[in-house]
This record gives sequence, C-alpha cells and structure tokens, in this order.
Amino acid sequence: MKFATKAVHAGVAPDPSTGAIMTPIFQTSTYVQDAPAQHKGFAYARGANPTRAALQKSIAALENGKHALCFSSGMGATDAVIKLLQPGDEVITSNDLYGGTYRMFKRIYEKFGITFHFIDLTNAENATPYINDKTKLIWLETPTNPLMNIVDISAFVEMAKPKKIKVAVDNTFASPYLQNPLDLGADIVMHSVTKYLGGHSDVIMGALVVNDDALHQELAFIHNSCGAVSGPQDSFLVLRGIKTLHLRMERHCINGKLIAHFLKNHPKVGKVYWPGFEEHPNHAVAKKQMRDFGGMLSFTLKDDSIEKAHTLMKSVELFSLAESLGGVESLINHPASMTHASIPKEERLKSGLTDSLMRLSIGVEDGEDLLADLNQALEKV
Repeated sequence: MKFATKAVHAGVAPDPSTGAIMTPIFQTSTYVQDAPAQHKGFAYARGANPTRAALQKSIAALENGKHALCFSSGMGATDAVIKLLQPGDEVITSNDLYGGTYRMFKRIYEKFGITFHFIDLTNAENATPYINDKTKLIWLETPTNPLMNIVDISAFVEMAKPKKIKVAVDNTFASPYLQNPLDLGADIVMHSVTKYLGGHSDVIMGALVVNDDALHQELAFIHNSCGAVSGPQDSFLVLRGIKTLHLRMERHCINGKLIAHFLKNHPKVGKVYWPGFEEHPNHAVAKKQMRDFGGMLSFTLKDDSIEKAHTLMKSVELFSLAESLGGVESLINHPASMTHASIPKEERLKSGLTDSLMRLSIGVEDGEDLLADLNQALEKV
C-alpha cells in the first residue's frame, strides 16, 4: 500500500455498530465487562481506548512499524524510552537537539544516575570514544532542532547493533512522509505528534513506533503504568490530520525550498540552514535517507545582531511568532529565548546556536505571499 493510501485508510475502518466512516470518539473512562476479567479488549481507558488504538495502528503503518503507542506529549514518549534504562547506563546523543529533550536528560535523569554524552553526531565516528559496556542507547534527531544537522541513521545502526545498543530516532522534523528510521534499522521512532502528524496546531501528543514485540511490551508496560497516555478527543483529531499528511508535506517541501533559496540569495541574510542545499553538511546523507528536504529551516542575518533579529520577528505579518512547528500556518521562532532557552548559553554557542538565529516552520500558504512577507520584514531591518 502506497503512503497516500495508508494515510487515508491505515488503522481505520467504518464503525461496525453504526457504519460511521470516521472513527468515533470513545469518550469513556471504563468499560462494562461480561464477567470479572472478561471484556472486549478494553477494561480501563488508561490502558486502552478504541480511538487511540485506531490511531496507533495508523501511525505504525505510516512508519512501516509493527507497534505504536500514543502518549500525552512528545516528552511523555521520550520519557518512556529513558525509563527503559537503569542507573549507571549511558546515552549518546547530539549536541544539537530540542531544548526540552536536553532539559529532561540533564535535569531529570542525570540525578538518577544515567550519564548523557552530548556530542557532534554529524560524523558517526565522533561517537566511538564514548561507547563502552555501559552504553545502552543512542538518541538521534535528524534533521536536528534547530540547526538542521543531518545524522546518518544507518551508520549509527551499524555501530550499535553488534554491541546490542538501542538506537532511537526523533523523526519529528522529517515526518514519516519523508523518512522511516525503522527501515534503516533503528529500534525506536519517536514523534512529537503535535507537529506534522497532527498538522493543525490543536493537539499535544507523542508517539513511539517499534517492530520488536518484546520492546513493545516493555514500553506498553511503562505507558500503562506511568499513565502519560493520549485522550480520545486528541486521538480523533490526529486521525483526521493524518488523512492529509501527504498533501500537506508536499506543500511544506515546495514552500520550504522556495523560501530557503530566497533567503540564501537575500543581501541581508547571513547563513541559511536547510539540508536541501548541496553545500549543507551531510546533504548526501539527507538525499539518501529522506525523500525530500522538508519545511523546516533556520537562518541568521548578515549583520548578526539580536536587535535586528527582533525587528524582523516583530515585522512579519503572515509568519506568527510562536513555539512549535509543523502546522498548516507558517511560524517564526527564536530558539535561544524560546524552544532552547533551557540549554545554557555556553552550550548553545558551542553547537552554533547563536542568539540571533531564527527558525522557520514553513506552512502551506501560497509561497509567493510568504516570500513577500519575509521580504517586507527584511526591508525594515
């Protein structure tokens, strides 16, 4: 089944009791049982809900996976993965990743005796000195947030498999439409479903997708035991959003390419971070493991001034200044003070995340209108 067909049909079927073509919202906390422990697969909604079950089948199909679990947020999903670990375990991850992930790793789980190594993963060999018998997980983002670095998933899988190290990939920026890490050998795929899968800036949710039955059982136990589950209303909204994922991603990619080239050629713009440029680090890897280059990019001004960056962000009209990404509307974000404020400044600067860097989530509006908006804002800088 091709992707577009899966987006519309996978995991869902007409409701057998009514014939409703859309999966109903099963807004219930509990289910009547025929006898003690004899039920129809649903006993208590924290453990399972029919609307969530349909969504999990849909997301698993999109990622070419066997099992999916939906959480109350992307951080809830990430939290479940780290709960697979024990005190003394070590994790290798990127020095350029979402600020909320960094905050969880450093401020929550380090005090429980888990060690995290934040290193440049654009070259897989950089991880070699950090791998030892305590290494249990490699946590990847690709493209990374916000510098759009590309990490070679296959290279890390090849490194990890002989040592029985799990590889987890945050696939939020790419979405299943552009990239399928399980096909490249990863053990776990994480999504902030809030972003492209939901696609309409009206849901907070996360998801994990796996192929291994035993790993699924471990994560499902954490899912139910710790309770960070998604609700039926949100699950319904994401099921609806997924039906147009392929259409939205096509436009995100078209607009992303248009704006990336516009900014690259603008005299007031400094550096543009977008993996579609041939000179972008690891462009060849992006071309190999992705189907297109997406609608996310970051850039600086040639006059690398925080004040002028603020002027630009205040001057845009179609781009809204807001956190998050992946919705139908275009957003502009200031990582240093918004999504990545939890990372100490000295650490941000080491990875190249300057105070004047701006991140764009390119929406599905008319591309020419978006160009005109950025152009008028740049004229005011």
